[in-house]
Amino acid sequence: MLVQVMTGLVVCALVLVATSAYGVIHRRRNGRVRVRGRDGGKRLAAAELGAELGERATLLQFSSAFCAPCRATRRVLGEVAGMVPGVTHVEIDAEDHLDLVRELDILKTPTVLVLDADGRIVRRATGQPRKADVIAALGEAV
Repeated sequence: MLVQVMTGLVVCALVLVATSAYGVIHRRRNGRVRVRGRDGGKRLAAAELGAELGERATLLQFSSAFCAPCRATRRVLGEVAGMVPGVTHVEIDAEDHLDLVRELDILKTPTVLVLDADGRIVRRATGQPRKADVIAALGEAV
């Protein structure tokens, strides 16, 4: 009986440690603007986006209807686009553009792609990005 109780406690402790580690890693990565090797060289045209590219850069946001972080991300990206001349914010409903979502490997909303003037993906953020991170990512695109 004591062995079963001890085994149960060890299993509970291991599950707690594993889920805590996952939570810490997930929280640190969520919203971070980063470069992905798989994005290298991909270009998007105005026809695919349904909107014109920005003169210097485009902040492309993939959203879904019931996504609360998407609304906050929309506000942040709109503010940044208003601050930086030649930068455009384009929002795409992921559910209405499933082919593009699959092609770009969009796994959750919000996902933000930073495109340069030619439509090439230079940075990507999954989750709600911080304003400072978006501005820093634009430095590489412009």
